Amino acid sequence: MKTQHLSRRKFLGTTTLAVAGLAVASKSTFGAPAYIKNLGKPNSLFNGVQIGCNTYSFRSMPLHADTVLQYCIDSNLSAIEMKGDEAEDFGGAPKAPARPRMAAPAPGQPRPPADPEYLAAVEEYSKKIAEWRANVPMEKFEQIRKMYNDAGVSIYAYKPNALGPNNTDAEIDYTFRAAKALGANQVTVEFPSNTAHSKKLGDFGAKYKIYVGYHGHLQQTFDMWDASFIQSAYNAANFDMGHYVAAGFDPIEFINGRHSHIVSMHVKDRKSKENGGANLPWGEGDTPIIEVLQLMAKNQYSFPASIELEYQIPDGSDAVKEVAKCVEYCRKALGA
Repeated sequence: MKTQHLSRRKFLGTTTLAVAGLAVASKSTFGAPAYIKNLGKPNSLFNGVQIGCNTYSFRSMPLHADTVLQYCIDSNLSAIEMKGDEAEDFGGAPKAPARPRMAAPAPGQPRPPADPEYLAAVEEYSKKIAEWRANVPMEKFEQIRKMYNDAGVSIYAYKPNALGPNNTDAEIDYTFRAAKALGANQVTVEFPSNTAHSKKLGDFGAKYKIYVGYHGHLQQTFDMWDASFIQSAYNAANFDMGHYVAAGFDPIEFINGRHSHIVSMHVKDRKSKENGGANLPWGEGDTPIIEVLQLMAKNQYSFPASIELEYQIPDGSDAVKEVAKCVEYCRKALGA
């Protein structure tokens, strides 16, 4: 195990150098992109494995449909799981109220209650966004799909904050319609605690022939999703291999046993449960990223592997540069 860990650290170092080389190569006389062999379009399909990215990874930067597309191009991403922020902003959704800044409570003291005016504004926003979602035409989402596809980027998953138990049926219906307009084959949502809700979402999935990928954190276990799989053929796993390692389990075992139910997988490097579970730059944690990607290529598993940037961005870098490092890490792992 120690030998594998050291090899991943060495591997990360060569990947960083390769990304730096791409950045230099992109600054040619005519401003041509680094990906000349792909006719200027990004390509993160490596040895049959689609490397994607959850656009949550770019949360430290402005999130708009056009800026996120540029982030994808700059980091050589040809497929993404799109969060709702950038799509709904492009579609003209009402703006959420800004969360007021609150001082951290003193050690041992409870967090002060939320400002009543802010809570009232959130309640009003919830009504407005629900109405907007229920009535918004799909043309803007189709425009996003075309804009991204023309640039060489596909959208395989959509994750707005509209699939929870407190959202209306009209909001849930909107999510599936928007996913279809974006070209996605799945919507993703945090794993619900209520089995009746997973049954409802599975029924919507069957209606639209769109999968529901349930995302897990440290509550993930080998059989966590099984009841939802039985409820609907369109209920599936949005598996997170990093969180699974931090919860104390082996992601390779899960993937081998449940690969037919996985529609997408989040990739990050975390320490194991016994080692504290920290999120770290790729190659420094205990998550077998290289081994999993090579397993996917060997067995021709078709679900995308979505980069999710959660480690601390180093000084002098930014989310795009770090995602680009992760893409290059995947490319080298897959021998492409």
